[in-house]
Amino acid sequence: MLLGRVKSEDDNKLKSFQAGFLKNLKSLYRFTRPNTLNGLVIAVTSICCLPLQNLGDLTPTFFMEVFKTVVPAALMAIYMTAINQLVDVKIDKINKPDLPLASGDFSIKTGVAITLTCAMMSLAMGIMIGSPPLAWGLILWFILVTAYSIDLPFLRWKRNAFLAAISIMIGYGVGIQFSFFIHIQKYVLGRSVVITRSLIFTTGVITCMSLAKALLKDLHDVDGDKEYGIRTFSVMLGKER
Repeated sequence: MLLGRVKSEDDNKLKSFQAGFLKNLKSLYRFTRPNTLNGLVIAVTSICCLPLQNLGDLTPTFFMEVFKTVVPAALMAIYMTAINQLVDVKIDKINKPDLPLASGDFSIKTGVAITLTCAMMSLAMGIMIGSPPLAWGLILWFILVTAYSIDLPFLRWKRNAFLAAISIMIGYGVGIQFSFFIHIQKYVLGRSVVITRSLIFTTGVITCMSLAKALLKDLHDVDGDKEYGIRTFSVMLGKER
């Protein structure tokens, strides 16, 4: 009887551990904002394919180098969404109450730990790969994301619609495009740097899309942004317009 009780308690502890683990895993998944993460991974992978000239370039080495490029980019994308959640907990309680920090599923300490880990790992990997354009692209991305989100003097650019749009357009439209393209072209394929028409076209399209994103991305966040003085285009124009 005693053995049965001990076994039952062990089973309950195991089930409790499994439930807690799955809950934290789901919270981590939501914390990474998978829609944003998936979009950026696809975008970076697509950029890496732009310098290709023929099927002979599609070697196992190329795919491995693309993977090594996508990983730090994905980590920086997580940092981007994470730092924004950290500084916007109060706003997210109004706009996005289901996010882990806003809902209380994650503590602030946990959020800080994940955010810093992703940023440091991304920058470290970018530097260790030994490609200056990749490293500088990640550094530029880090600076723009931090300036956009963090609440310090002369920063928190998201409070100003113009600065927010400029940072998004530079980061998405120009910085990521050119740095990752040159990284693959010169340091993976071993070719001279040539700015191709496909890169110019893609940069133009992504820049326009980035501007549209800057205009529309906060459409569902008007209530919280307005209450906390975040003057996005959506706040200034209103939901109806």
